[in-house]
Amino acid sequence: MDPTTDNAGSSGSARSSLESLRTEISKAVVGQDPAVTGLVVALLCRGHVLLEGVPGVAKTLLVRALAASLELDTKRVQFTPDLMPSDVTGSLIYDARTTEFSFQPGPVFTNLLLADEINRTPPKTQSSLLEAMEERQVTVDGTPRPLPEPFLVAATQNPVEYEGTYPLPEAQLDRFLLKLTVPLPSRQDEINVLTRHAEGFNPRDLKAAGIRPVAGPADLEAARNAVAKTSVSPEITAYVVDICRATRESPSLTLGASPRGATALLSTARAWAWLTGRDYVIPDDVKALALPTLRHRVQLRPEAEMEGVTADSVINAILAHVPVPR
Repeated sequence: MDPTTDNAGSSGSARSSLESLRTEISKAVVGQDPAVTGLVVALLCRGHVLLEGVPGVAKTLLVRALAASLELDTKRVQFTPDLMPSDVTGSLIYDARTTEFSFQPGPVFTNLLLADEINRTPPKTQSSLLEAMEERQVTVDGTPRPLPEPFLVAATQNPVEYEGTYPLPEAQLDRFLLKLTVPLPSRQDEINVLTRHAEGFNPRDLKAAGIRPVAGPADLEAARNAVAKTSVSPEITAYVVDICRATRESPSLTLGASPRGATALLSTARAWAWLTGRDYVIPDDVKALALPTLRHRVQLRPEAEMEGVTADSVINAILAHVPVPR
């Protein structure tokens, strides 16, 4: 068999499996297709996701349904003001029988970590995730311990104007590949949600809802290899750089996207191009991922914020003005 054909077939099979995730997750979550797609893009890019929305819009259910559909191990941590870093990473426990200390892994040792309401815990505990997210390892008592592969942090966040929250510092926000907003459902979607509950849907029993694994780690690895081969022209690279540089020059922003942000935008655009069936990136791929990739990497001036300007509106204006390569 021609290895080129075999790779193409493997790539196509992986794409088909990942596309079926949307259908599978919709058995539990109604009307959140953009968030589902964003989570898949993050998995393809080995990135992490910040999900923001008011309580009760199925952020937690979305992550649990994704894990069930991908047959990945998942753990959930409810972040609270009294949560300690060791509650996330694990700690050394003294064993009286052996008179030695042994490492007890924390919930971060999983494939998909749901960090629920991450902005309800103080910065010290928030930062305990930084090494895990960036280095994919945890160091306790000087010993580095690698995390499982794949590994993704999906952190949920209530809007920062809610009482009792600690806004995430810029250093930690920059560790998230994407920031996805989870909006309130439309009227029809909300009717569908209530109808399902009236018919006996239990969000705590995903198997009863009919969710089954439709892809696995092997599909994910094949997809990642295919995304890495998605070609990017010099014109597209320059387009990404021009967009990010424009954020640094915007009069509405005190902080623009860093080179890390430009790298992230290129990565997510490649993943999106592959998901839509192409092995090359076009400007529309960059535009499609610009908001979720950049919105948390820019900071508004206070006077702009008072005038009702948002990060999304600034980025949209930049996309409208930066010349598009032909």
